[in-house]
Amino acid sequence: MNKYEMMFIVKTVSDEATVKATIDNLKSVITSMKGEITEEKDMGQKKLAYPIKKEITGFYYVINFNANNEIVAELDRKAKIDENVIRHMIINLDEE
Repeated sequence: MNKYEMMFIVKTVSDEATVKATIDNLKSVITSMKGEITEEKDMGQKKLAYPIKKEITGFYYVINFNANNEIVAELDRKAKIDENVIRHMIINLDEE
C-alpha cells in the first residue's frame, strides 16, 4: 500500500448535511476497500482563486490515506461524478 493525499473542494451552496454526506461518501470508498485513513483536515470555507462552475467559495478538505491503485481509481471516479465536489486532486506521497 502507498501513501496518498487527496484534497477536494465541496460547493458552499450545499447545506451542512449534504457537505457531511459528501465527505463521508468519499471516506467510505477508502475504508470499504480496506484502505486506511491516517489523517483528516477540515480547512474550512475559502475564496477560490477563480470561479469554478460559477462558484466563488468552497469548503476545502484534505484526507491522507494508505491505499492501493484500485482504491485510488475508485476514489477518483467517485469524486468526478459527485456533483457537490467542485475540484479534487490525489497525490502519491511515496513518489516525493
